Amino acid sequence: MRIKSLGKTGLQVSELCLGTMTFGLQIEEDPSRQILEKAAAGGINFIDTADVYPLGGGFDTVGRTEEIIGRWLKGRRGSFILATKACGAMGPNPWEQGASRKHLLDAIDASLRRLGTDYVDLYQLHSDDASTPIDETLEALDVIVRSGRARYIGVSNFLAYRLARALGRADVKNTGRFVCVQPRYSLLFREIERELLPLCAEEGLGVIPYNPLAGGFLTGKHKRGTPTQGTRFTLGTAGARYQERYWNDRAFDTVEPYIALAAEAGVSPVTLAMAWVLANPVITSPIIGASRSEQLDDSLSATGYTIAPDLKKKLDELTHEYRFGDAPR
Repeated sequence: MRIKSLGKTGLQVSELCLGTMTFGLQIEEDPSRQILEKAAAGGINFIDTADVYPLGGGFDTVGRTEEIIGRWLKGRRGSFILATKACGAMGPNPWEQGASRKHLLDAIDASLRRLGTDYVDLYQLHSDDASTPIDETLEALDVIVRSGRARYIGVSNFLAYRLARALGRADVKNTGRFVCVQPRYSLLFREIERELLPLCAEEGLGVIPYNPLAGGFLTGKHKRGTPTQGTRFTLGTAGARYQERYWNDRAFDTVEPYIALAAEAGVSPVTLAMAWVLANPVITSPIIGASRSEQLDDSLSATGYTIAPDLKKKLDELTHEYRFGDAPR
């Protein structure tokens, strides 16, 4: 497992990041801990979560994932780079969400309590809150960093122009600057290659993409027809979103030849999909996930696999159409 700098910072993170959004709903605490142990044994020192997790839950489950991670981290906090996010709705009141000064200052303290720590290494906006002035958000995040509650700040699900404006305003106001982005990115979603990734390369931002396996769709385990039960495609409040993203004839028409290419190359579809993301020089650390610890094996194998140039070209051509579109996240 290689170690990389997160953007232009001195923060060193593992080449793969463990995502935890399934912890506490799709999977219970014991298998969640097994996944954390397997990732750590595989060399992963970078853990990503969010206050609204677990994925697919409601107000009765928010914060559960952070609590699970906090219990697991007890006694070994210093061995891991810990990232969390805020912006999503944590309750029914209008001030319990978004990127306002009130919510962010409340949210960081609540996350730290659940995680059982006095700081996070990376604090990210989970989405763009256009209803709050970006100056207010930057000032609140600056307070959080200067107080020591977070070491670095980043964003997730931001359009390139909004990120560029935020970077400009931070420079003008001399507040803390975003150091990384967390966008969706895979063979089945390449829109960020057009504007966001070039911006990141120019500004020296780290990129920690989520959904590199398209929610498991690139494993090839799904078949046309009714969405597979027990997966993200039927999970609580998240199932509809994942079906909208990937459960369509175009995606199946792409995955079928993709699985054939992987078989021809003698490599797992998971390993190949992860290796394709890692092959982009702008990417820092893709976020991997699992519902069972053994599912991490093929993702971990991607760090030692190099895609042959002719295969890389075929994959790029097969999925070229996924560079175009206007999905908000």
